[in-house]
Amino acid sequence: MALLHERKMIDQVSGWLTLFDDGSADRTWAGPPEVKFMTDAVPPHANFIDGIAVTDVTPSDCPKLRIYIPERHETDPEKLPVLLHFHGGGFCISEPDWYMYYAVYTRLARECRAIVVSPYLRLAPEHRLPAALDDGAAALRWAAGGGGGGGADSGRIFLVGDSSGGNIVHQVAVRAAAEGVPVAGAIPVHPGFCRSGRSRSEIENPETPFLTLDMMDKFLALALPEGATKDHPFTCPMGTALPELAPYLYCVAEEDLMWDTEMEFYEEMKREGKEVELFVSKGVGHSFYLNKIAVEMDPVTAARTEELFRRIKEFVNKHSVSV
Repeated sequence: MALLHERKMIDQVSGWLTLFDDGSADRTWAGPPEVKFMTDAVPPHANFIDGIAVTDVTPSDCPKLRIYIPERHETDPEKLPVLLHFHGGGFCISEPDWYMYYAVYTRLARECRAIVVSPYLRLAPEHRLPAALDDGAAALRWAAGGGGGGGADSGRIFLVGDSSGGNIVHQVAVRAAAEGVPVAGAIPVHPGFCRSGRSRSEIENPETPFLTLDMMDKFLALALPEGATKDHPFTCPMGTALPELAPYLYCVAEEDLMWDTEMEFYEEMKREGKEVELFVSKGVGHSFYLNKIAVEMDPVTAARTEELFRRIKEFVNKHSVSV
């Protein structure tokens, strides 16, 4: 009788991801238990809680989607803009129903008066890139085709994403331009743009629970196509020819490990004459606004989070003209 192989752990990434020798992965939070709640799944709810209803849909032509719908205000237009948001996590972790994203998405929907849609992206290492990029592009086609329902304005779709989701924003914006899919604006937030060599900011800026050098190196090694390095265009789009793009609101954090390469991309966009607005969050690091504990306990994090959401709202309002 053949013995069953007992899988063995071969690596763990900062409490976020445990890898086994059979190629499987466990995304159960293994770090300090007091922050586990941020990775707990929030179930959908048809009733409005704090002004937001949440539903999951599974279209036939794109991945499962989590949709956040704000309760109607008298001053709302007939149709609301759509924020198509791609979550971060180094292409390896996170889900749109995690509490830390639930908190962000409900706030975005309320403050921007918008319908927020977030696809359940295929994750690495089981699904290497471009799987998540293909999922993002499919979700955009779904939204542009009226998938968001009668209350969603398919002519006012904004691509939003943080960390690796910011990379997806850019890649999907490039595909949309090539395919003629209308996009009102693109908002990469702290995108994971980097190079194989260490930048000065990677060496000198502080690590945080949401980004360490170990996370960056291991997640991207698991996510990029076999044999690729961080110089691949998915993570290093600098030097890649760009089509005509939708307007960008490019959000960066002053203490982000990837500050140098993020700014390199911004300067290249400016040199190429692209429409791009820069928003810098001072004195904070990568994805600071996802840290619910810091947002509630630290006045600086709370203030920077409020500034970021207000700036996103201003950009959405500025470019909310149906096309």
